[in-house]
Amino acid sequence: MSEDNKRTSESEVDLEDMVASTDSGSRKPAGMPGKLLVSIAAAWSLFQLWIASPIPFMLGFGVFSATESRSIHLAFALFLAYMAYPALKRSPRDRIPIQDWVLAAAAAFCGAYMFMFYEQLSQRPGAPILQDVIIGVAGILLLLEATRRALGPPLMIVASVFLLYSLAGPWMPGILSHGGVSLYGLINHQWLTTQGVFGIALGVSTSFVFLFVLFGALLDKAGAGNYFIKVAFSLLGHYRGGPAKAAVVASAMTGLISGSSIANVVTTGTFTVPMMKRVGFSAEKAGAVEVSSSVNGQIMPPVMGAAAFLMVEYVGISYVEVIKHAFLPALISYIALVYIVHLEAMKANMQGLESSNPPKPLVRKVIGFLGGLLLMMVTALAVYYGLGWLKPVLGGATPWVVAVGLTVIYIALLKLAAGYPELELDDPDTPIYKLPETRPTVLVGLQYILPVIVLIWCLMVERLSPGLSAFWATVFMVFIILTQRPITSIFRNRSDMAADLREGVMDLWNGLVTGARNMIGIGIATATAGIIVGAVSQTGVGLVLAEVVETLAMGNLMLILLLTAVLSLILGMGLPTTANYIVVSALLAPVIVNLGAENGLLVPLIAVHLFVFYFGIMADVTPPVGLASFAAAAVSGGDPIRTGFQAFYYSLRTAALPFLFIFNTDLLLIDVSFLQGIVIFVVSTIAMLIFAAATQGFMLARNRWYESIVLLLIAFTLFRPGFWMDMVHDPYESVPPSQFVEALGDVDEDATMRLQIAGVDPYGEPMTTYMQLPVPEGETGEERLENLGLELLIEDDRAVVDMVAYGSQAANMGFDFEQEIIEVLAPVDRWTKELMWIPAFLVFGLIVVMQRRRRDRSAATASA
Repeated sequence: MSEDNKRTSESEVDLEDMVASTDSGSRKPAGMPGKLLVSIAAAWSLFQLWIASPIPFMLGFGVFSATESRSIHLAFALFLAYMAYPALKRSPRDRIPIQDWVLAAAAAFCGAYMFMFYEQLSQRPGAPILQDVIIGVAGILLLLEATRRALGPPLMIVASVFLLYSLAGPWMPGILSHGGVSLYGLINHQWLTTQGVFGIALGVSTSFVFLFVLFGALLDKAGAGNYFIKVAFSLLGHYRGGPAKAAVVASAMTGLISGSSIANVVTTGTFTVPMMKRVGFSAEKAGAVEVSSSVNGQIMPPVMGAAAFLMVEYVGISYVEVIKHAFLPALISYIALVYIVHLEAMKANMQGLESSNPPKPLVRKVIGFLGGLLLMMVTALAVYYGLGWLKPVLGGATPWVVAVGLTVIYIALLKLAAGYPELELDDPDTPIYKLPETRPTVLVGLQYILPVIVLIWCLMVERLSPGLSAFWATVFMVFIILTQRPITSIFRNRSDMAADLREGVMDLWNGLVTGARNMIGIGIATATAGIIVGAVSQTGVGLVLAEVVETLAMGNLMLILLLTAVLSLILGMGLPTTANYIVVSALLAPVIVNLGAENGLLVPLIAVHLFVFYFGIMADVTPPVGLASFAAAAVSGGDPIRTGFQAFYYSLRTAALPFLFIFNTDLLLIDVSFLQGIVIFVVSTIAMLIFAAATQGFMLARNRWYESIVLLLIAFTLFRPGFWMDMVHDPYESVPPSQFVEALGDVDEDATMRLQIAGVDPYGEPMTTYMQLPVPEGETGEERLENLGLELLIEDDRAVVDMVAYGSQAANMGFDFEQEIIEVLAPVDRWTKELMWIPAFLVFGLIVVMQRRRRDRSAATASA
């Protein structure tokens, strides 16, 4: 074997080990242990499908409470973690040592303890006996070891530090000290209630995340992953830097259903990185493009690396609302990455790969695109309103009619696909000089879109729970896996029913096993992150962190946000997306909310959670720990640290977005109309492209230094026009607190006032904070104040809270007895902030003219 081939094969082995060790476990034992490992993994998938389905409730059998389900879920995860993940690098991969069998059984028993002794534990709440404590201590230690094996040391170390902090509170220095927790109290809180390990995070993993990961695994086994990559290449591969653009789009499509940025890097990168290098990208830049697009898959709804479901629980809004708020920044970020790739190709004068599509004039391309878009819109409207009309007519038979209709469409799509050759899996080591044709490539796999449509329909239209939506989409996916081969073979007149069915069953089995193995790390991560959340609620360490950040930032809002971003990056290092979000949201989201309110920045909770989430996932990119960068470097053969820095440079747009939507929540489509949303999307996309051109130093020609600065200012103005408008015209006027009732009666009913309140916090310490007051209904100020549930005592120039009605709007906002209103800011009529877009676009037009002239002069000089 040649030295190059030897190095390549070693690199492939290292890459496979990296993916396996971070996603599914690198141990693949032979014989009976191997069969047992995959059987238990498949059993876990079947259990999750069972508890998500309506069947147990219909039969009155196999119904588990939320706590019992979480306990069984963790037992499966712990058992498989010890079976699939070796203890050390030198541990055997082809067999399971006896000590791992013992640890797996012990860990599974501790995990299932809440299920097995559910009745007894419910009869002694908060009073654990010695047996409970022994099981709890063993369970926590075994969970920490499983975490080290499956996810590496970082999360295990962080969780251990929080456990020690809980126990050692009285001996901690200065502001870190607290009353301390007894061992019995710690175990009760962490292992025997739903405050710690078995808390919200593990509940979300049990109820929602598993089904979405399983859905993604089945979709991939059916051939959708290969289909997405081929479609992206056929559409974009012939443009400048085409393979890189295709990599971005393919990663976006796989990121929709993937819960892992590293798996995304390897799945698409194995094919895209060599082709990027072929058209002129360096190894580091090719790897960086793949990292940026794969990590961005974690911010793309509907899965968002499982964080979308956690946000539902932590923020307290519906899943559809989370998707609505998260969609626009993710889409803008992806469009900007495609543009960055285009600029890189322009700078290096790269070309695309040869297209197999017959040449078409531009007009035909535009007409074809608009025709396809119009057809999709008409179809969507027909289905939506058609079903809306049919439901009252059909009543209870509607699901059966819809199922029959879906089956007919599915068979018609298979009939269409049968007229084109099957998509083969490409060998990444074999050069591709000619791209596949777009039409046959797109038409041969349209059936893979149907389960995604079912998922989105159930979530967005039927408003089913995420778990039930994923269940029905998965059921349809199972039907497709089992039937697509036999039906397609019949249409192609080469049917071998038994062999086709056997292959379908094997694909289904492999999908069930892969889905479960991909969930081991997520299940372990959510349980271990629960330790951190439990410690925060038991010790009040969040308040300490807020005090530290406030002291370091000296009350400066931008410094508070920068410090929070840096802390999110540090906490996110080496953690998977799910654990990462749980940790940073539990520790840092309250910091921004509380300190921001004290300093006049009132931010919706969803904006804060997205802020810490964005910076948490940036840790997958950032050296020295960026795991996705190491995976991409293993694929590209480049230097991992340089790949990480290049990827971070490409990801600056993702780092800028959180700051922008904290100060301008229009980007999250909060309180905007449909028409406003379209305008915001168009202008924000242009702004992000301008930002990308500024940071890349190239637009139509290479930027002069002052052009980059001006482009950054233009982008900032388009993103946050209110910053400049506030300088021209303050949006609020200050009203004396004694005139609060009169001001409340004068403002419009749909307006929002801002109040500064002084009082004491829940711990008796003096505090000053701001709050937003949506103006309640009422004809007069007194009537509105009464509807608010508030009574004030006006003395001289002071306004003091005299009474707050229980359960009223005022009580929910945080008003309390003896608080003093020390500042009232009432909204005033002013010019719309969007007027600031006009000068920004005029200046941008001037830069475009300057660069175009420079480019034309350079072209004329080169041709001469």
